[in-house]
Amino acid sequence: MSYARSGQVSLYYEDTGTGPPIVFVHEYANDLRGWEAQVRFFSRWYRCITYNARGYPPSDVPENDDLYGQQQAADDIGGVLDHLGLDRAYLVGLSMGAAAALHFTMQHPRRVLGLVFASGGSGSDAASRERFIQEAQQAAQVFLDQGMQPFVDVMSYGPTRVQLLNKDPRGWEEFRRNLSEHSPLGAALTMRNYQARRPSLFEFEQQLRATPVPSLIIAGDEDDPVLETSLFLKKCLPASGLQLLPRTGHAVNLEEPAAFNAAVHDFFAAVERQRWGTRDPRAQANRSAMLPDTHTVSGTAP
Repeated sequence: MSYARSGQVSLYYEDTGTGPPIVFVHEYANDLRGWEAQVRFFSRWYRCITYNARGYPPSDVPENDDLYGQQQAADDIGGVLDHLGLDRAYLVGLSMGAAAALHFTMQHPRRVLGLVFASGGSGSDAASRERFIQEAQQAAQVFLDQGMQPFVDVMSYGPTRVQLLNKDPRGWEEFRRNLSEHSPLGAALTMRNYQARRPSLFEFEQQLRATPVPSLIIAGDEDDPVLETSLFLKKCLPASGLQLLPRTGHAVNLEEPAAFNAAVHDFFAAVERQRWGTRDPRAQANRSAMLPDTHTVSGTAP
């Protein structure tokens, strides 16, 4: 078994294939096993690195609250890169992992070849933020008091997970099994100190606009908690594209692996051919489609 050191924590990782490196960063309700369909596909052309976040065995499960959080999650990406001697890599993150990958990208843009931000941003928009925080805090206590199973039963039938059940019952059962095997302590401390305390992405508009890294934002159109944030990121990240998958929930890479892999593969190809630049200035939303640039939208036509 292979481990990378990040501060005081050892992170279990797997390394498959050769070529430009991709680091996959998993969501809260899964682990590196959730990237299997992507590793099998992308390892034909790329070096695929998956790892379990802190709190997810066989990675370490620290017992100190201070060792969990948004910054620690971002730093762990750097720890994996440093351990493997990689100056730069593509980052592909899902949900919690997407947030970690985005924060790492904002802090270390020169180390990121391209960012895939998938199904991220739950709890960021003002309308849902307070409820998200309260439910995260309550869920953390459930893990400590009752273990994983109550959460598994609720999460797997949740409004953004039933899509996977309807499309792929076998994959849904595998998702439930993986989730049930997580550490209740790791799940609780991650939920309490990362999920419940992470800042809203809407607080980072200035940093986002200053991050020119090529970025692909992917979301399912039935993943309501992330739609507003996904659109916000598209508007802010200067070299970004947004792709919505129809009739799809949260686990986009599990629900629609072929569409997800194709979109990411095309994105990587465009980046490598230098065909994924910043948004054309002529396409900016503040330009009028009816009046010359010398006039404002509210002005009168000559």
